[in-house]
Amino acid sequence: MLSIPVPLSRHRNLCGTWGGNAVQDFKNVAVIGLGSMGWGAALSLLKAGFTVHGCDVRADVRDRFADEGGHGFATPAEACTTAQIVFVYVVNALQVEDVLFGSNGALETAQAGTVFLLCTTMAPSDAVSIAGKLEAANMQVIDAPVSGGHLKALSGEITVMASGRAAAFDAAASALDAVSAKIFHLGDEVGPGSQIKMINQLLAGVHIAAAAEAMTLAASAGMDLQTVYDVLRVSAGSSWMFENRGEHIVSGDYTPRSTVNIFVKDLGIVTSEAQKSGAVTPLASLALSLFADASNQGLGLEDDAAVAKILAFRSGTTLPGMKG
Repeated sequence: MLSIPVPLSRHRNLCGTWGGNAVQDFKNVAVIGLGSMGWGAALSLLKAGFTVHGCDVRADVRDRFADEGGHGFATPAEACTTAQIVFVYVVNALQVEDVLFGSNGALETAQAGTVFLLCTTMAPSDAVSIAGKLEAANMQVIDAPVSGGHLKALSGEITVMASGRAAAFDAAASALDAVSAKIFHLGDEVGPGSQIKMINQLLAGVHIAAAAEAMTLAASAGMDLQTVYDVLRVSAGSSWMFENRGEHIVSGDYTPRSTVNIFVKDLGIVTSEAQKSGAVTPLASLALSLFADASNQGLGLEDDAAVAKILAFRSGTTLPGMKG
């Protein structure tokens, strides 16, 4: 059962404690995966005065991170040798397994008691399984998926949907403060954080698909998309996703911030978990089919707003950024 989710930043008392335990000021942090969210978290940690070891397979990203004042490493084992706190920002559960337990994985060098924050969106059952392996290796774990987009990651204002033992939160307190505006403690066991993120991704994926449908209909009707966007983003039909992704569609800018393939994965988790529990998710299923179609048509690595191109093609219309 979930506890009442109040942001932890409002729980800290005047003595500097969380949950009754002393906050530990750990300053050596690793971030595995320097994609849009991991990059923002890593820079936010640097700005807060942490020593940050960033791990990414891309040499150019590691070089850019070094230019920002961080330390770039090609393998998790190298990045985690002295880290007291490790943020994991890779794409899916399989990648989490690999960067933690695979060859040159974090567990080869991590010291007992290191706090691992699992920020990857994955099925709750995967989060529980991975946490069990970490705890068996004498590590601490927080199920910590995040939301807010790359801009909030860069400004240290993401939302963290977290669950795990109080001692892990105490140890990671200052690092969590550095990357987030709100930290919800959803329980003492791993799993509830990933459950909440799953529901968030259901809404996010459906809202992106709805925004794409609305803008495609407007284009088919010959309406000026900038005007449509300007009116609707301040009207009752808007959503955060319409406000954010609608602008991408208007400008025809499909530079990936979050890709189509991310929502193939995330909505796949939603529909799979729903099937297991007997829940009916028709809107999530339809949105998944649109993202899957977009991916199959070669748009998987474009911004997730590119799902609008599939609807435009089916409608016989052209959106900005599409070839006529």
